[in-house]
Amino acid sequence: MKTRFTSIIMILLAVFITLGGTTSCKSKKRLAKEAAEAEYKSKVDQAVKDLNAILDDETLWTLEEKEARVQTIKDWNLQNAEVDDLLFQVEKKLARERAQKEEEERLAAQEREKANAADAVLGRNFNSIARAGSVSQANRVINETLGMFESPDVPVLIIIKQNAGFNDYDRPTTIENYLNYVKDQKKATEKVFNIKYNDNGKINELELIKK
Repeated sequence: MKTRFTSIIMILLAVFITLGGTTSCKSKKRLAKEAAEAEYKSKVDQAVKDLNAILDDETLWTLEEKEARVQTIKDWNLQNAEVDDLLFQVEKKLARERAQKEEEERLAAQEREKANAADAVLGRNFNSIARAGSVSQANRVINETLGMFESPDVPVLIIIKQNAGFNDYDRPTTIENYLNYVKDQKKATEKVFNIKYNDNGKINELELIKK
């Protein structure tokens, strides 16, 4: 009788353990599902927030950072209608920004190339004026050089000292006066530091610095 009672107890324990395991398994699946749903909702909310911020220019992100953020959101593959619509709008906006940046970089490269060419010509002409064998030869180079400028009165700023990002300048002069000074002194002691142009491509301001 005792053996039979013990067997019943063991069977009941086995049933309870099985039911408990099944319940625990179902509970874990439910918790995992709830966690996944919470994570999905969090990502959707964050994606909507970030994409709207990019559309409204409310971030301090660089173009590259915005493009990286968009790629991250796309990699989430949220398959959410609102997110998909925002992604479409943001990608169009960033494509325009990218095209504008590339155009600005192209123009900046052109300006650098132009400035480098002018730098070389001016440096060569300064030396030619200083070393000219005659006044007439120096005057010819001076007139040739003045043709690069908006007028003979274009200001020339000569940096005599640089300190902590600030420039100290000599007394301002004009390009015509400076070229005649080089002719009279028979030496060119400055080199080009910065050049500014007008809309017609003529130099309208020149910064020089002591060699």
